[in-house]
Amino acid sequence: MKKIRISDVTMKQTAQGFSLSFKEKIELAKLLDRLGTDLIELEGIRNPRIDSLRIKSIAAAVENSTVAVPVDLNPDSVSAVWLALQQAKHPRLQVCASVSAVQMEYLFHRKPDAMLDAISKTIAACRTVCEDVEFVADDATRSESAFLQQAVTAAMESGATTVTLCDTAGTMLPAEFALFLQDLYKAVPALSEVTLGVSCANTLSMADACAIAAVAEGAAELKAAAYPLDGASLANVAKLLGAKADALQISCNIRLTQLSRITEQITWMCQTGKNKAALEETEQDNSGIFLTAHDDMTAVSNLVEKLGYDLSPEDTQRVYDAFRQIAEKKEQVSSKELDAIVASAAMQVPSTYQLDTYVVTSGNTISATAHIKLLKNGQPVEGVCIGDGSIDAAFLAIEKITGCHYELDDFQLQAVTEGREAMGQTVVKLRSGGKLYSGRGISTDIVGAGIHAYLSALNKILYEEEEE
Repeated sequence: MKKIRISDVTMKQTAQGFSLSFKEKIELAKLLDRLGTDLIELEGIRNPRIDSLRIKSIAAAVENSTVAVPVDLNPDSVSAVWLALQQAKHPRLQVCASVSAVQMEYLFHRKPDAMLDAISKTIAACRTVCEDVEFVADDATRSESAFLQQAVTAAMESGATTVTLCDTAGTMLPAEFALFLQDLYKAVPALSEVTLGVSCANTLSMADACAIAAVAEGAAELKAAAYPLDGASLANVAKLLGAKADALQISCNIRLTQLSRITEQITWMCQTGKNKAALEETEQDNSGIFLTAHDDMTAVSNLVEKLGYDLSPEDTQRVYDAFRQIAEKKEQVSSKELDAIVASAAMQVPSTYQLDTYVVTSGNTISATAHIKLLKNGQPVEGVCIGDGSIDAAFLAIEKITGCHYELDDFQLQAVTEGREAMGQTVVKLRSGGKLYSGRGISTDIVGAGIHAYLSALNKILYEEEEE
């Protein structure tokens, strides 16, 4: 049976809307390695000190998967990447180049002849230090056939062991992509002597189907993501390969028994990173921003909008009135304090859910568990859930009770009084349909304050959904 290799590109997507910390990237690589992913693709080097350390750390942590890192389209860039990657048990260098006329001109600022020369020299430089070199032809499906054939031939003659063709636009149907590969095989017979890889964008929601169509035409390596944003899904592709293994006489190394559990872990990690990145961006954008008693309603409204809220004129007036009361007592009102004002003053609605009782258990030897009982229109409803900490367990229990999941955009905790019996104030911001809703809670117990704040924001969402 023919072995189909799957190359995960999740970490290369981090610039597209989510963020992972240094430790999270290492953990992600370990999970992919445990899953049986053949290749793990990393971002290249932009900051030499930080990125080199990242590549070295991941390379050392991965036991079985090949670790692939791109080099710039310049022979001089190879040594820096190889220095960081060379300790990997299975290293790969990638040479990525646009082969469509538009991208060549505007992304690489090269004419066709100069592009061919750069491809040949860079791949040759990679082969002097690494046996596994991949040529990635970006935007291949929109390139001129003659030039694509020249580029692929030049890459193979220079030592590329894998040639990957990308449908960057994602506009091909499976049959069209299959025909595209058939024509290229006929025009460049030597292509059958190297590993053919494919990468498909998911513009038409056809990335998974196109990848399987490519396998039927001879492709032996597929780019996919455990947390897909605009490409093939690793989970879907692995399941399709498993289902069609006998019909296509193929196999892959993905451990299907662990697939669901590990991809759920990765999804949770990436979504947490996305929320964290949004929070860090908000804090950075608004650090040092404050209002005073001299600011008018327009200034307050502008900052409220910058914080992400879309308030009605009535709620804007309520927020401004509450702001004026606080501004008269202190010199400055910070953006975080304005968050709390919005949470307490804007969109006050009847409570669909009210907190009745809650019990949370946690410790360093047990998982945090929350048992919460709510009153829905006076009727008791309850749920129990395990989470990553007391707050997470409590919020998950509420989601289980209500059957509603909304993106947690922000969670703020502030002390409003001093001493051992200090009152804690929390602000929870939930996002639904692109709109931000905030709730505020106060209690001597952090978890209790968080639950009250979460319910306050949740009730606002439910009230507006019912009105619509």
